[in-house]
Amino acid sequence: MASKNDPKPEPPEDLEVKDAQLIFNSVWKELEAQKGRLNLRFPTELILLGGAPGAGKGTNTNFICHVRDITAPPIIVSELLNTPEAQRIKSQGGMVGDREVVALVFRKLLEPEYQNGAILDGFPRTKVQVECLKMLYDSMKALRRELIDNPHLSQMKPPVFHIMVLFVDESESVKRQLARGRQVIAHNEEVARSGIGEMWEERPTDFNEALARNRYRVFKEKTYDALVSLKQLFHFHFINAQADLVVVQENILNELEYQSSLELDPRTFHAIGDIPLASNIIQHARRDLVRRLDEYEHEHSELFHRVVELIESKLVPIVLRHAISGRATVSSEDELLDNPLALQMLIDVFSERGYHAVIDLRRRAIPERIDLKTGEIIVRQQKVYRIAIFFKGSEIRRG
Repeated sequence: MASKNDPKPEPPEDLEVKDAQLIFNSVWKELEAQKGRLNLRFPTELILLGGAPGAGKGTNTNFICHVRDITAPPIIVSELLNTPEAQRIKSQGGMVGDREVVALVFRKLLEPEYQNGAILDGFPRTKVQVECLKMLYDSMKALRRELIDNPHLSQMKPPVFHIMVLFVDESESVKRQLARGRQVIAHNEEVARSGIGEMWEERPTDFNEALARNRYRVFKEKTYDALVSLKQLFHFHFINAQADLVVVQENILNELEYQSSLELDPRTFHAIGDIPLASNIIQHARRDLVRRLDEYEHEHSELFHRVVELIESKLVPIVLRHAISGRATVSSEDELLDNPLALQMLIDVFSERGYHAVIDLRRRAIPERIDLKTGEIIVRQQKVYRIAIFFKGSEIRRG
């Protein structure tokens, strides 16, 4: 009978460690020893991609790479688990658990081709992997702070992590999986008949509705839940992938628009942060234009009507003669335009009517007389307002 003072038995060597801190520290120390601390250059932008079965992850990955200027191929974790290193672990009776997956992923992310950006498909899938990803992000920021005055900083931008989930509901997922199965059968039969082309993979889930539903449930319980748990930490993109491909890619493009607050160095962002984003300006542009025009009529009526008269009598006739080209340029010396408010009114009136007007003031010295006593040439300043007006020109069929 064992006594209370007997030492606790050591856990079996094949018992998988489930402590995320232990796993991360172990992997991180290995990488530091192998590559050196200053050479731990992970991607400056990392897109963690998850998609329901049939959501079009494979179809849209290249599009996402193009939008974000990522040139390196996506890292697909399921393929990493087929690498010689993973196979060696399996052949020795080991299990490719969280520690092994984290080590494989981190090592892959350190390859030079991924430094500017990477798409990571299939990670994280467990709570331990989620915690290790958080620790990676914190360690990347800490390393950057440590090197704030070091020349290496110029090559180490702040990390930007995106979570992107392509989502379809269960019924749509099952329908698409089974449709793929029919396509695979037809394709492989044609390859077998003609001897041309390569066989496509035949996945059991593409031919059995119960297996297809189970595959969807596994996605919801593992990948989806793991990614959503990071929603409050990283920039999260939820893409409704049930629409047509064109609409889905429009949604992806809108979601991945430039995020300066995330991508720029905080000091750089602070320097330019007071300049408004174009997207914020245009959001209420029409409403603000209407408000200004009504103010002109109510508060500056006389000046406003003089500007309208100038547009109708002097500018519109020239615009009409350039209806085909969609561009007219008018020069004017009208003193009315010396009033800055009149210039603003002119631009706003053209904007409301569907034109784009640009005004450029040019000054020229015009000789008037010569002072016979001093020989000085007396000049006057001529102000010429060049008004460029752009609009959609006429579309004329030729031939």
